[in-house]
Amino acid sequence: MPIVFTIARTEARRIFVSPLAWTVLAVLQSILGVVFLLLILDYAQNPRGPESSVGLSDYIGGGLYSFATLVLLLVMPLLTMRLFAEERKNGSLTLLLASPVSLIEIVLGKFLGLFAFIAATILLLAAMPLMLLVGSNLDLGRIAAGLLGLSLMMMALGAAGLYVSTLTREPTIAAVASFGLLLMLWLMQVLSSQPGWIGKLLGYLAMVGHFENLRRGIFSSVDIVYYLLFTILFLWLAVLQLDSERN
Repeated sequence: MPIVFTIARTEARRIFVSPLAWTVLAVLQSILGVVFLLLILDYAQNPRGPESSVGLSDYIGGGLYSFATLVLLLVMPLLTMRLFAEERKNGSLTLLLASPVSLIEIVLGKFLGLFAFIAATILLLAAMPLMLLVGSNLDLGRIAAGLLGLSLMMMALGAAGLYVSTLTREPTIAAVASFGLLLMLWLMQVLSSQPGWIGKLLGYLAMVGHFENLRRGIFSSVDIVYYLLFTILFLWLAVLQLDSERN
């Protein structure tokens, strides 16, 4: 396992020394900062009564995290496109595959390196609603559930993008293909309105529905297991793809 953390540390350093990562963080925070301010202004101008089921935490925290998923759908392919595609293009992937390190350790190390960026993004997103603690009472449980859902969704998006990056040597192609795959998974929520078992199946497979439950503070093990299985599936597919290349 130490080799996993060595690879993760190297990958995290490579991500954070890249101008792309800081640009993505800056753009992400700028866009979400504006959305956060707009939500506050709208809530202040249209206060909900005590009988309303939509509270401050749900309206501002939930609204912010719901919008963040759309932005992350666009930026995650940019972060995952280089994980393997660039190494293959530079020729360093051949050396990595020829080393005595197992493929599981390589994939986990890369994924944990990416998770360092995900953790930084989550911390910045958590700071915005928590600033409201100064003058209001927040439902911290609902905020925590939303952040958990956002973290799990980012892990799933990252795992899918990592897998696509193992399929090509061009980072740009990896980014476009990742976005196409994630968009199709996203659109399953729209298609879930179909009647019958097909609609139910698509509704269960869609990412958005599982996130919405957590965003509303509904903690269900089904949603947690869905994201974990999704992440493990694509990490395993990445291992299989690299195994075929090594052999």
